[in-house]
Amino acid sequence: MPAARDDLRDFLRKQPDCILVEVTGALGSTPRDTDAWMLVSRDQSFSTIGGGQLEYMAMDQARRTLRQSQSTATMNVPLGPEIGQCCGGRVGLTFTAVSDEIARQLIARTDAEIARRPNVYIFGAGHVGDALALALSLAPLRTVLVDTREDELAASRASGVETCLTAMPEAIVRGAPSGSSFVILTHDHALDFLIAAEALRRDDAAYVGMIGSKTKRATFKNWLTRDAGRPELLDRLVCPIGGTAIKDKRPSVIATLAAAEIMVAALTFAVTERGKPMIKADRQ
Repeated sequence: MPAARDDLRDFLRKQPDCILVEVTGALGSTPRDTDAWMLVSRDQSFSTIGGGQLEYMAMDQARRTLRQSQSTATMNVPLGPEIGQCCGGRVGLTFTAVSDEIARQLIARTDAEIARRPNVYIFGAGHVGDALALALSLAPLRTVLVDTREDELAASRASGVETCLTAMPEAIVRGAPSGSSFVILTHDHALDFLIAAEALRRDDAAYVGMIGSKTKRATFKNWLTRDAGRPELLDRLVCPIGGTAIKDKRPSVIATLAAAEIMVAALTFAVTERGKPMIKADRQ
């Protein structure tokens, strides 16, 4: 589960006596890289360094560090049969008692990571839109559910996802940051076409997808040719979203398949920016 600003602040407020566990070395095959961290108090933990026996050992060491009132400690763990893991690599860990300054630094670091997360805009809060927002709610993305209907947004089950009520959803497309993904599945085909055309005009979009069929795609191509004069924009449109390998129209299935598709596109764009190193994908 991705670390959230409020979640981290809440944990530090309720568990001020805790240890910061950081992966400082990762050789060979390891569960996580050197950007991974977790917090461990006497009876709770926050975030993860990869799970398994390694994490159990780290939590034991963190709590031992707390009991002994140590400010720092280290571990170097081979991930082999002797600890019940078969990764084959080696992990270096540091343990640091969380002071007020470390807490501030950790909050600032997390806030910066969250601010760099790719943006995903879901247009349409109906059955599929809400299911997709729910599927993406645990991902390291900033997901915004957009609709012209207040009741649909209010009924969304996706806690932690931003909502946006607007009479002009195409304006949201224009104001979105570079690298944003746009998923279009409103209640109105004409509105779908308007939003999709606006998104496809942006050459810095990570993903533009629209729910639909072969017939809807063909209709949209005609619309692009007749009204927008840009039939070539269709080449960048994913329609239908979620692929065609599984013939299942249930909202939860479409949302699950589309979520994976969007994650790949959004995180790939964020890391590479068309082949140029940009940011390290936030995996907290």
